[in-house]
Amino acid sequence: MIMQINNLRSLTIAVCFIPLLWVVFDIAFDNLGSNQMQALHIRLGDWALRFLWITLAITPVQTVTKWRGMTEYRQLFGLYAFFYASLHVLVYLAVDQVFAWRIIGIDILESSYIWFGLIAYIIVFSLGITSSKASKKLLGKSWKKLHRFIYIAAGAAMIHYFWQLKGNLAEPLFYLLLIFMLLGFRAVIWFKNKQLSQMMIPKGRASTDTEAD
Repeated sequence: MIMQINNLRSLTIAVCFIPLLWVVFDIAFDNLGSNQMQALHIRLGDWALRFLWITLAITPVQTVTKWRGMTEYRQLFGLYAFFYASLHVLVYLAVDQVFAWRIIGIDILESSYIWFGLIAYIIVFSLGITSSKASKKLLGKSWKKLHRFIYIAAGAAMIHYFWQLKGNLAEPLFYLLLIFMLLGFRAVIWFKNKQLSQMMIPKGRASTDTEAD
């Protein structure tokens, strides 16, 4: 059983590298189209967004299937979201702008969508470098609070994606629908858990608290 889980994890790690190999293949064989830089940006950004969505989907799937082993896959997919987002940023800095920091600074100031991309990346970066068990132990209760910022990252990434695209918005609208469904699921679970916790409060204690008020 343990060997099967390890094999599944190894297979998942390998599969998550396929989008990168696909991009490298298209670069090598000049398959990125007329605007290669834009295509490279969009491809890497798309995969960062997809892995972020998969990460958010783990909790609903885990809740439905009752398979607690999916927790480590949530971390794995989150790290791949960080990986592809880092490549997305690196291509912008190194290939597109050639580390011309003055031009990069002006670009950031003049382009509102970059602000949202920067916010999303800072959050994903923070979550990526604190994903280890050692960081979780060091941060204690603050670790969970920090990792809830993934929802803000998802929202900022969505705005960043919308504002930079022109023309066909079918794909970003699909991603927007997905994020609404994932966050809506969490809202329903939170509301049900809150109702359940209120029902479990002893009536005697509740009446005592009322009298004290």
